[in-house]
Amino acid sequence: MQTVAEALANLEKTIDSPLFAKLGELFKDAGHELALVGGPVRDAFLGRKAPDLDFTTTATPDEILAIIKPIVDAHWDIGRDFGTIGARLGNDQIEITTYRADKYDRDSRKPEVAFGKDLTEDLLRRDFTVNAMALRLPERTFVDPFNGLRDLMDGVIRTPGKPEDSFSDDPLRMMRGARFASQLEFEIEPETFDAMRAMAGRIEIISAERIQAEFVKLMLGKNPRLGLEALVDSGLAALVLPELPALKLEIDEHHHHKDVYEHTLTVVEQAIDYEKDYGLEADFVLRFAALMHDVGKPATRKLEPGGGVSFYHHDLVGAKLAKKRMQALRFDNDSIKAVALLIELHLRFFGYSDQAWTDSAIRRYVRDAGDQLLRLHALTRADVTTRNKRKADRLSHAYDDLEQRIAVIAEQEQLDAMRPDLSGEDIMRILDLKPSRVVGEAYNYLLELRIEEGPLGPDEAEKRLLAWWSAR
Repeated sequence: MQTVAEALANLEKTIDSPLFAKLGELFKDAGHELALVGGPVRDAFLGRKAPDLDFTTTATPDEILAIIKPIVDAHWDIGRDFGTIGARLGNDQIEITTYRADKYDRDSRKPEVAFGKDLTEDLLRRDFTVNAMALRLPERTFVDPFNGLRDLMDGVIRTPGKPEDSFSDDPLRMMRGARFASQLEFEIEPETFDAMRAMAGRIEIISAERIQAEFVKLMLGKNPRLGLEALVDSGLAALVLPELPALKLEIDEHHHHKDVYEHTLTVVEQAIDYEKDYGLEADFVLRFAALMHDVGKPATRKLEPGGGVSFYHHDLVGAKLAKKRMQALRFDNDSIKAVALLIELHLRFFGYSDQAWTDSAIRRYVRDAGDQLLRLHALTRADVTTRNKRKADRLSHAYDDLEQRIAVIAEQEQLDAMRPDLSGEDIMRILDLKPSRVVGEAYNYLLELRIEEGPLGPDEAEKRLLAWWSAR
């Protein structure tokens, strides 16, 4: 762990942009304060460069524009009502916001915007102490009224003021706390977490789009398990992703099965470990499919005679539940389709380990997975969480064999572009048809032949087509 002196030295080493001096002097000459604030300062202590640079100032939006216009390549004022002006200078994208001194109504998520004149008051309004540090410019004076540096070094997530006030100001901050637990692997301070638990219901006034954006960042963090556990333990998950806490199935003394909730978190961790193997680093679709792959189990659980438990068709039910949840959170259609398909197919492989598949079964596996094949490989491998080493090794070797066979057949038959031996135009010419539903039926018939028997060649395909047509 760094000492304070080491951390400050790292800040000086990391923040060394002529942009800061230039902006600082411009605002100083205009009679205004300027400070680099929030994430860029935090990230500098962590030894990394923030993608965007945030500044705060005593200048009003109009005054900000007047000061920066002569030096920026482009500017925009979409956040003007909240005091924010955005701009681009070369490769740097910046946002400059007037000091805030907002007043909030606890029954509303919309602040009554009020501009302030004090940097400390502005920092008090920020979400967590690690984001409530600033660097005054051009002097480069470090400002940390709420001991954010200490919390950063201790790995603690804490609000600058009372957590109830912070979460009342913007309830999304409760999810952001869980997100920072995932991204930074920090612990949420007890008083802050108690407030999250007490105020979880207030998250319902936040739009689905904002919740989605925060959740995606959580899932793409360094350790999503920490963030997910925070969501579940605080009660937030019950409101924004109820399928997750529902995986904590009751287990009685007569019917035993693995802890589905813990299994799911382990699958997410293992899926992340497999990302690099398949060129899928930081892949939200894979991670979310891993998180949701067993959400169909609560609805399909059946206690069998003799102490067994079954979850028949939980793959199909889970795919539907995941689709419904992603639609509610306003995800795009491509992501929804990809996640649903992965969940629907995640059990397909497990019959392979008992009996090797035919070539046609492998072709069908590749065809059904389509452009999700690499993600399906990663998810299927990640779904093996058994502590029985012999069983785990057997499944791993079986999937190695399946991937090798896919590679051999793909090389021989161009599986990536699997099509019938005859095109739609060929079918219409041979059968003297116009575009119609029947042409599609003929095409699907030839595609099934392609999957079952491999490439037939145009002549043999035409014979089979004519025989099929005659039999109709």
